[in-house]
Amino acid sequence: MSKTTPATVALAKAGVGFELFPYAYDPDAPRAGLQAAEALGRPPEEVFKTLMTLADGAPACVVIPSDAEVSMKKLAAALGAKSAQMMKPADAERLTGYKVGGVSPFGQRKAVPTLFDETAALFDQILINGGQRGLLLGLAPDEAVRAAAARLVDLTA
Repeated sequence: MSKTTPATVALAKAGVGFELFPYAYDPDAPRAGLQAAEALGRPPEEVFKTLMTLADGAPACVVIPSDAEVSMKKLAAALGAKSAQMMKPADAERLTGYKVGGVSPFGQRKAVPTLFDETAALFDQILINGGQRGLLLGLAPDEAVRAAAARLVDLTA
C-alpha cells in the first residue's frame, strides 16, 4: 500500500499535519466507513466517510460520520439547491480520481463545493479517507475543513 496519495500530497502542500491509519479494507463490507472504524477500534462517529453528490445536477463533496446518513434536504438547502442526490459511483471515480471506498475530500481532480457535518468540530481528531482503500488520515477537524476549503453544516438525517 502506498503511503503517498493525491490526498496526502495536497495536505502536505497545505501544511496540514496528519497521521496515517492503514487498515485491512473489506470490499464485501456493507458499509465501508463502519468497517474501517471497527478495524481500527475507533468510535464510528469519529470516522468520517466521503460521499460525492449532485445538488441541482452540480457535483458536491459531503463528509459525514460513518454511522450517519446524509439528509439530502439539508444538503440541498446548504448549497442553495432545490434537490440533491448521490452521484453514481462511476461518475464519482471519474470526477475525483479515486476509487469508491477510497474517495478523499483532499486532492480531488476537480475542486467542488465541500461540506463537513458540524459534528466534526466535537472531536480533537477525526479520521477521513486518505485517497485509497484501506488508508485513513487522522487530523484536526478545523485543519480538515481548511484544507478542503469546506464549511461545517448540519448534514445528517
